[in-house]
Amino acid sequence: MKQLIAGLGAALAAVASAAPADNYERATAATPKVYLAGDSTMARGGGGAQTQGWGEYLAYSLQGITVVNDAIAGRSARSYSDESRFTSMADVVTTGDYVIVEFGHNDGGSLSVDNGRSDCVGSGSETCTTAAGLVVQTYVTYLTNAAKAIIANGANVIISSPTPDNTCESGTCTYSPSRYTGYCKIVVQNAGAKASFVDHGQYVANEFAKLGADVVNGYYPIDHTHTSPTGANVVAAQFVKGVLCANDSFATHVKNTTASIDGKCL
Repeated sequence: MKQLIAGLGAALAAVASAAPADNYERATAATPKVYLAGDSTMARGGGGAQTQGWGEYLAYSLQGITVVNDAIAGRSARSYSDESRFTSMADVVTTGDYVIVEFGHNDGGSLSVDNGRSDCVGSGSETCTTAAGLVVQTYVTYLTNAAKAIIANGANVIISSPTPDNTCESGTCTYSPSRYTGYCKIVVQNAGAKASFVDHGQYVANEFAKLGADVVNGYYPIDHTHTSPTGANVVAAQFVKGVLCANDSFATHVKNTTASIDGKCL
């Protein structure tokens, strides 16, 4: 990926300060737009000092479209829905826009002590009730409802499997998709023709295995979830690779060719 790979290291940190807008008001008047909905692994600022979200590097592979990074640290499919962020997004999208949705890092856990983020476990319309009497939906329900609302206003939706935690932390690079990858595919089936799937997690895992543990461990400066700017750039490249390999309609906005991005199509 010529535009993404150039200028790694210190140069990427400088580029981050010029990254695309992170809210609707700061977006330019140009259309179409691509809105990003996700957690800290995608968001501006990542998980804190020394980290960055991959969404901040997506714009450098695109042309003719404005990136609006509305990913928020600490959010899940449930909390993003409960805070009406999907509703606000659906209210502003228009025909020709895209929304990329990627959750999964904050969606697990038990509802016995409700943290406001955990979803009800299930692949359909199951519900759970917390000790406080709050009815909680599944990951599939939250994202299906969001995708349908966004599509109803003319936008396309890309449901992306979550990026993996450091697959090389043990010294050997291994990856097993979480249940959310399967859930993402169900959401796309539920949402219909204007929804598509990118297996971002698998693309990233494959690239990390190729790069090796010594390189990949350097991408995780504070924990095993949040990447450095350099790592975020690699993660962004693999999302674009997935879009191109799938021949997704969003590929019309990508500057790069499939061959210019490292890795193989799934």
